[in-house]
Amino acid sequence: MKIVATEKAPVALGPYSQGYTHGGMFYSAGQLGADPATGDLAEGIEGQADRACQNMAAVLEAAGTSFDKVVKTTCFLADMGDFAAFNEVYAKYFTSKPARSCVAVKTLPKNALCEIEVIAVVEE
Repeated sequence: MKIVATEKAPVALGPYSQGYTHGGMFYSAGQLGADPATGDLAEGIEGQADRACQNMAAVLEAAGTSFDKVVKTTCFLADMGDFAAFNEVYAKYFTSKPARSCVAVKTLPKNALCEIEVIAVVEE
């Protein structure tokens, strides 16, 4: 197993890593819509969804993979009323349409509006 870490995405907020590669697969931690340099959340659901996807792009790159190799995503929304707006942004990044679960949660870290995690294939 190999820990994946990059300064191009926010550091983990607790005792975990940004992700792991193992057996030709990448398993990510969730990415929020926070600026990697400041830790500040972007404004609104569109801004946070876009920033979360940018952060995930950086982690995928550090793992040696990319959006087109993602096979499964799990998305967490603080408000299911943001589902359509979130999907508009998500669709720009996940063009290969991986399998997905999307659930509403009571609260996300930093009171974020969304969080995204992925499983992707890594060419070893």
